Amino acid sequence: MYLERLNQFSLGPDLLFGVGAISHVPEIINREGFKKVMIICDEGIEKAQILEKVLEKIRKSNAQITVFSNVEANPTTDTVKTGMHLLKKFRPDLLIGLGGGSPIDVAKALGILATNGGRITDYEGIDRFSNQPLPLLAIPTTAGTGSEVTIFTVVTDPIKEYKLTVGGSMLAPKWAVIAPALTITLPPKLTAATGLDALVHAIESYTSTMSYALTETLALDAIRTISSNLRQAVFNGENLSARRKMLYGSLVAGIAFNNTRLGNVHAMSHPLSAKYHVPHGVANSVLLPHVMEFNLPAAPGKFLNIAKSIGEYIDPTQTLMANAYKAIEAVKQLSRDIHIPKDFSEYQIRESDILPMAEDAMKSGNIAVNPRKTNIEDVVSLYKKTMGRTSFETDSVLE
Repeated sequence: MYLERLNQFSLGPDLLFGVGAISHVPEIINREGFKKVMIICDEGIEKAQILEKVLEKIRKSNAQITVFSNVEANPTTDTVKTGMHLLKKFRPDLLIGLGGGSPIDVAKALGILATNGGRITDYEGIDRFSNQPLPLLAIPTTAGTGSEVTIFTVVTDPIKEYKLTVGGSMLAPKWAVIAPALTITLPPKLTAATGLDALVHAIESYTSTMSYALTETLALDAIRTISSNLRQAVFNGENLSARRKMLYGSLVAGIAFNNTRLGNVHAMSHPLSAKYHVPHGVANSVLLPHVMEFNLPAAPGKFLNIAKSIGEYIDPTQTLMANAYKAIEAVKQLSRDIHIPKDFSEYQIRESDILPMAEDAMKSGNIAVNPRKTNIEDVVSLYKKTMGRTSFETDSVLE
């Protein structure tokens, strides 16, 4: 007997989206009675004067404020530990994650430890902590990760060279304040990588075996929005309309994958970032077309719909597979247009590291929901297709 799978949809935080959104942050602080606010960000946010713009608004509240700005790309367990020293000293009752996915992920990790104790590595997996984390308000400054609405945080263990994922129904931010003007100063290279990361989220959510009608509608909307606005945002950062639509697309993709998980791209990107410090958006962007080619035979109808959503012409005289393949060609063209690297050759990845990375990738829950059944040999093959010709030639020199 066929049993229909139960689908449970989660939206996540209260959303404030649009021009002037950050002006409402002091209202939230005062209304909720918060007395001490700890902002988590990175040095780039400080240098771009974004932190000061947000502080200017928050100072209108009644709260004391402290800032932890030591977050790096692919944040580590050491960063979380350092942040906890400040948190224990300051004792905030509200955390604000300001920036891309890294500061928001660190804020989530701090929120867990503030109320549950221990180390963040103690909570790898889903719903491994018992107590409600500290309240978190997320202010994204990139259109990429969707961390402002998701129930996951990802942190790198530098000793094990391993990215661990912590998730839980209580982990999503309580509020997400999304102000397009805060993304205007994001450099073209970061706009490209984070924007394509958002597209990966939408595509992997749509093709996930956990997807269903509601998440698929959201994912296709995100694919349409991101693919038709990313070039404009990259090549004219002051195009506020494109910036707003990219934030919307990233947000909607985040809501979609929060309910479906992702796929092989994310499973494979985490080991690359942990071991070789490949930026998360770049890792996902390079892997995407290769994983799409691998997955297409398992879901040609979905890839046909992706091609339509990107705006590709569907030729009625061609086969389903030929039209579906246009989704992959469109992604490749978009990547070329915004100057995404075609492979990982600049990272000098050693052939001897491929199998250990593949073993780490296979531990990800995202592998289980990928549309095509995947084994470790498949992952090894996919990694090899992305390494670039020069990577293996350097092994003898580096040993």
